[in-house]
Amino acid sequence: NGHKLKHRQFYLNMRQNFFAVRVTEHWNRLPREDVESPSLEIFKTRLDMIL
Repeated sequence: NGHKLKHRQFYLNMRQNFFAVRVTEHWNRLPREDVESPSLEIFKTRLDMIL
């Protein structure tokens, strides 16, 4: 998708960054149409279909 989030390997403070790393990996796998949804409700509906 066009809104890729960047994450890097975190060797220090792994506990604090664990959530951010997991979220960016899932976000980057979402189809572009879903990420660029015109409204939050449409985004949530499409996300529910994917999950």
